[in-house]
Amino acid sequence: MLLEKQLKVGIGDMKLTRGEGVIITYALGSCIGLAFYDSYIKLGALLHIMLPEQVNLSDPNVFKYADTGIRETLRKMAAFGMVKSRTTVKIAGGAKMFEISGNAGFGNIGQRNIESVKKILREEGIQLVAEDTGANYARTMSLDTGTGEVLIRTYGRDDVRI
Repeated sequence: MLLEKQLKVGIGDMKLTRGEGVIITYALGSCIGLAFYDSYIKLGALLHIMLPEQVNLSDPNVFKYADTGIRETLRKMAAFGMVKSRTTVKIAGGAKMFEISGNAGFGNIGQRNIESVKKILREEGIQLVAEDTGANYARTMSLDTGTGEVLIRTYGRDDVRI
């Protein structure tokens, strides 16, 4: 039996691989999972960001934030031969997990994450081709690096392929 290569991505983390394999991240609530894929060379990356932008510049974890995480992921993928013009991204997460009374803008970090991710992808010239975002539930996201297919699993809901 051939065991497929599976890489797990934690919160504020990124993994990339080429060829056959699966990259998976769990518990995307207000966080966003970004599946990057260059189909020509079957190079994929999965990034799990927590916040829209890095405000604490002394934090060494660039993958925790949309602005620094996306740019660092693109830099690392380019080192493996990724070409931006043929690379696509699919995103999931950005849920509104809690109702916070009072300052509604602060409470919906998921929506702020979605907006930040889309803005940075536009700035970087990367095509967003699919998303499963918003609502009020957590998601598990996996990227099949052999095909570029992204699977979204949610407890109590049907699986979604994007």
